[in-house]
Amino acid sequence: MSPLYGIVACGGQSSRMGKDKSLLDYYGRPQRDYLYDMLGPLCEKVFISCSREQAAGVAPGYLLVTDEDRYEGIGPMASLLSALGKFPSASFLVVGCDYPFVIKDHLQQLVAARAEKKDAVCFRNPETSFDEPLLAVYENSIHPVLLENFRLKKYSLRHFLSEVSTHALTPASADFLKSIDDDEGYKKARQALHPPFQ
Repeated sequence: MSPLYGIVACGGQSSRMGKDKSLLDYYGRPQRDYLYDMLGPLCEKVFISCSREQAAGVAPGYLLVTDEDRYEGIGPMASLLSALGKFPSASFLVVGCDYPFVIKDHLQQLVAARAEKKDAVCFRNPETSFDEPLLAVYENSIHPVLLENFRLKKYSLRHFLSEVSTHALTPASADFLKSIDDDEGYKKARQALHPPFQ
């Protein structure tokens, strides 16, 4: 199989959160740095995927893939297209910064489920039946289809997963699939991860 690279998908400044979600602190450091280190043992290389503006604030020592200008404004698909454009022989384990409850075991499940005849592996939320496109492995076989979707202005990665050969893993619990999109959710997640002493 093709070499597996890791992508920490930072996204932009969330309108609901009001700040850069990749810089939120759940574990004593920016979430993007925390996920970068989590991906390290599972991938040959790991990259922080972000805009040029975000790249200016990334600490030295972290590998970067910045979004290509032509993909500006299309959402998370920009991360994947930019990474595949730069490393066409690699496949990518993509993790979004808004999943604070994800642990290494979850990512290992995705990697272990890779198969020669599958284009992608993702988690399917058992409560919503939605696929989670920012907790997924994308094989490099998807590149032509992804480019065609971009040409057609079809920018949804969730929809894309339904078009290609995807192996969806349905966990028993959806707790770790909770995405944090606003300040109230962030505070609740922090409390859940670091409960006060009783």
